[in-house]
Amino acid sequence: MSDWRIYRGAGLPHDGARQLPDPPPWREFTARSAHGADGPDPADGAGGTGDGADTEEVDNARRLGVKRRLVESFHPRPEEVEAVNAALQLRRPLLVTGTPGTGKSTLAHAVAHELRLGRVLRWPIVSRTTLQDGLYHYDAIGRLQDVQLDRAVSGDAVTQPPIGSYIRLGPLGTALLPSPDGLPRVLLIDEFDKSDIDLPNDLLNVLEEGEFTIRELERRAEREPTTDVLTDDGTPVAVVGGRVRCTAFPFIILTSNGERDFPAALLRRCIQLDLKPPGEKQLAAMVAAHLGEEALEEGAELIERFLQREPGEVVATDQLLNALYVTQRAAAAEQVTRNRLAEMLLRPLDRPR
Repeated sequence: MSDWRIYRGAGLPHDGARQLPDPPPWREFTARSAHGADGPDPADGAGGTGDGADTEEVDNARRLGVKRRLVESFHPRPEEVEAVNAALQLRRPLLVTGTPGTGKSTLAHAVAHELRLGRVLRWPIVSRTTLQDGLYHYDAIGRLQDVQLDRAVSGDAVTQPPIGSYIRLGPLGTALLPSPDGLPRVLLIDEFDKSDIDLPNDLLNVLEEGEFTIRELERRAEREPTTDVLTDDGTPVAVVGGRVRCTAFPFIILTSNGERDFPAALLRRCIQLDLKPPGEKQLAAMVAAHLGEEALEEGAELIERFLQREPGEVVATDQLLNALYVTQRAAAAEQVTRNRLAEMLLRPLDRPR
């Protein structure tokens, strides 16, 4: 296509959207990105036999790169490997701090992929997030509405639906379930520094004890010792006595952009890792994993520009990937156009507007 643009700003309706190229691998939301047209590669260690396996494959493909074998040539820094191993062996959370785009979240997916620990459970944090959001949610209103609807339809007394149908474990609650195979789940608590001031302290007991209670089930434990509830994976699981207690402490990564300090009580319970921006070899591996070896040659100038940015200037790795992808799509455009695109996409995140 000589003109890379789909939208031209002419105001005339057309069917150009049907000519959209495939999305970048890290913005692909279908199973196709994980397996390609030929299905899953057995060498990658993924079965792909069910929805859960497909979801895991798509998630890992977006984070690690579709060309996953190239990731195997990417060796993290020794301190990163040591911190991960310390957290695994001590059964302690790993608090990863770094500027945006340094690969903090990707580290969770890399560990889960290499150790075959299944789908990464993700708990995104915002200012309104509470501990309850991570543990479980009980839809009492939905249960009441269903009872009233059944009563209105039948006109007679109705049997209350099982309470477990209205309880769903959150990412943290799912990670703390007893492990059927003795392996830990991987839990990513993302953007932890965006949390309310109370959340770090609220987490302390759960992180220390590895258990929590579901009050609504605990009150009914004598009448219903075992109740099936839904997990964050969407599968049913039996909870006994209203208490969830882990048998293998999950591998937990808490990510932070360094925008706030955390209480000493939390820091004492975590392994701390300051993640530096990727170096030349790491960056080359990331680009090759997502865009292929040819992108290293075609985008050499942009990669060099990224590496030579001013000290302290915050430019995320995914900004570079975006710039490489779009400028390659616009290969037939004038150089001034490509330079303007690169300038727009590589704008430092800390630059005043």
